[in-house]
Amino acid sequence: MKKIIKTKPLNINDITIIDDSKLKKAITAAALGNAMEWFDFGVYGFLAYVLGHVFFPTASPSIQMIAALATFSIPFLVRPLGGVVFGLLGDKFGRQKVLSMTIIIMALSTFCIGLIPGYVTIGIWAPILLLLAKLVQGFSIGGEYSGAAVFIAEYSPDRKRGFMGSWLDFGSIAGFLLGAGLVVLLSSLLGDAMFYEWGWRIPFFLALPLGIIGLYLRNALEETPAFQQHMENEAKNDADKPDQPKLSVKELMAKYGHSILICTGLVVVTNVTYYMLLTYMPSYLSHNLNYSTDHGVLIIIAIMVGMLFVQPLIGLFSDKVGRRPFIIAGSVGLILLSYPAFIMINSDMVGFIFLGLLILAVLLNCFIGVMASILPAIFPTNVRYSALAISFNIAVLIAGITPTVAAWLVEESGDLYMPAYYLMFIAVIGLITGLKMKETANKPLKGALPAASDRSEAKEILSEHFDNIEQRIDVVDEQIKELQEKRQNLIDQHPKIN
Repeated sequence: MKKIIKTKPLNINDITIIDDSKLKKAITAAALGNAMEWFDFGVYGFLAYVLGHVFFPTASPSIQMIAALATFSIPFLVRPLGGVVFGLLGDKFGRQKVLSMTIIIMALSTFCIGLIPGYVTIGIWAPILLLLAKLVQGFSIGGEYSGAAVFIAEYSPDRKRGFMGSWLDFGSIAGFLLGAGLVVLLSSLLGDAMFYEWGWRIPFFLALPLGIIGLYLRNALEETPAFQQHMENEAKNDADKPDQPKLSVKELMAKYGHSILICTGLVVVTNVTYYMLLTYMPSYLSHNLNYSTDHGVLIIIAIMVGMLFVQPLIGLFSDKVGRRPFIIAGSVGLILLSYPAFIMINSDMVGFIFLGLLILAVLLNCFIGVMASILPAIFPTNVRYSALAISFNIAVLIAGITPTVAAWLVEESGDLYMPAYYLMFIAVIGLITGLKMKETANKPLKGALPAASDRSEAKEILSEHFDNIEQRIDVVDEQIKELQEKRQNLIDQHPKIN
C-alpha cells in the first residue's frame, strides 16, 4: 500500500523571492567558467592541424590530425571521476565553493598547455605532457558544467529558468567563438611560420587571466537559495536522526536510475552534435574537403554568431511552451536533415556550405537552449550536483570521442557522409529520450519550494498551486464516484451481500 505523506499547506512566505541583482551575478559567474571551458575547446578544435604538426611531427598529416583529436578525446575518460569527486563535494559543502575550485584548476591546466615544448625539443615527452595537462583539465571540467547548471537553476525563478539557463550555453558559444576568432586573428597577423613556431601558444596563455576573473566573480557570490534551504532542512533532520546514512554512488545510481538515463540520453545527443559541428567540422572542411582553412573558419564563426542570437530565444520560448518540444524537434530534425545538410556542405559552393552548417547549428540550438534548465530539474536538491555530474560526464565520455571517431570513420571508409550517419543514429537516442522525459518547465525544482521573481509572481504561483489542488480533488472525486459505482455493481452480483 502506498504511504500517504502529510504536508503542511503552502503559503506566500514559503515561496522564495529571487534577488534580481544576485541572479545576474550568478549567471555571469557561471557562464564565464563555461565560456573558458569552451574557449579551450574552440582553440583546440581550430588548432588541431597545428598541434598535430607540433606534437606528432613524424606522422602523416591524416594521422597527425587524428592523434591531435584523440588527445582532445582521451581526457573525457577522467571526466566521470571529476564529476563524482566534485559532485559529492558540491552536495556536501555547497555549489559556490566547488565552482571556485574547478575554474582555477581548469585555468592553470589550460595555461600549462601553452608552456609545453614541441616534439622537436623534448621528443616523446611533448605529447605525454600535453596529455597530462588535458587529463587534469578533463578532471576539473568534470565538475564545471554540472555545477554551473545547478548554480543557475537553483538561483532562477521557476517561470524564467529556461531563459536564465540558456545563458550558460550562451557562454559556451561565446567562449568557443572567442577561441576560434583568436586563432584566426593570430594566424592572419603572424603568418604561418611564426604561428606554427610560437603563436599558437598565446590563446592557451589567456586562460589564466580569464580564470582569475572567474574566480573573483565566484568567490563574491552567496550560496544558492535552494542549497541554503536544503542545508537548513538537513540540520533539522540531523538533530532528529543524527546517524542517518548518506547515499553512496551505487545507491544513487540505483535509486535515480531512470533520471540518470534521461540525463545521459539528453547529454549524448546534445554534445555529439556540439562536437561534430564546432570541433570536428573545421578539420573536416580543411582536411577532407580541401577547403580553404581561412574560409572554413570564417563560415563556422559566422554560424556561431548566429547561434548566440538564437540561444536565449530558445530558452525564453521554452518557458512558454515547455522543454520537451525542443528536444523532440531537434532530434527529428537531425534524423531528417543531417544527410541533406552534408550534401550541401560537400557541394563546394560557399552559399550551400553555409546553409548546411546553419541547419546543423539551428538543430544544435534546440538542444543547448534548454539543456541547462532541464538537467538540474531532473534530480532533487540533496543529490542534484553529484547525480547530474555523474550522469553528465558518463554521457560526455561517449560524446567526447565524436571528433576522433568521425575522423577515423571518414578515413577508413572514404565516405564523406559518415558524420551525417553518425548524427542520425545519435538523434534516435535523443528522440526516445525526449518522448520519455517529463516536462520540467514552470515547475519548482525537485526537493525545493517554489521560486518567484517578486511577490506579485509569488501570489500568482500560490493561486495556481491552489487551483491545481482543486483540480486534483475533482479528479479524485470522479475516481471515487467510479469506484463506488463499480462496488455497487459487484454487490448487486452477490446474492448474500445486500
